[in-house]
Amino acid sequence: MQAEKALLGFQEESQTTEERKKKKEDQGKMGKERHYWLLKMEPEEWSWEDQSTNGGLSNWDGVKNKQAQKHLKAMLLGDLYFFYHSGAKALRVVGFVSIVREWYEEGNDGGGAVDVRRVGEMRRAVDLGKMEKENGLKGFGLFRQPCLSVVPMPEEVWKRVCEMGGGYED
Repeated sequence: MQAEKALLGFQEESQTTEERKKKKEDQGKMGKERHYWLLKMEPEEWSWEDQSTNGGLSNWDGVKNKQAQKHLKAMLLGDLYFFYHSGAKALRVVGFVSIVREWYEEGNDGGGAVDVRRVGEMRRAVDLGKMEKENGLKGFGLFRQPCLSVVPMPEEVWKRVCEMGGGYED
């Protein structure tokens, strides 16, 4: 049930942040548009347990890849993402997090961050191997660019991964 609340819509990843903001403004009272993402982190650097401390609030920074930064800059308040453990020991979706502050510059090196808050933990972690075998997930960006730390997700992929994990618990 809670996973269904999280499934509201997806935007083409080619749109700029300005285009998305304008479209959001134009929607007016028609409803809020939400976008979905997958953000990867090695558990040794920042784990789901780390994310769950401090009221689940943290900033997502340190992204150097320009394409991943472009995706971070496209995130809007309320967008949801899967928290994905990468690395040798664990390749799986473990939780849901929401964007609570859009991209902001950090330092003088062109870097920046978004602020995120924990929404809930997956009832069942969804392993990469299971996702790769799932017919409905063929062509998902995670499989095409496995080293990219920020991956946009089409709505149908988001829904299927939610189903595979049984939604989330607060």
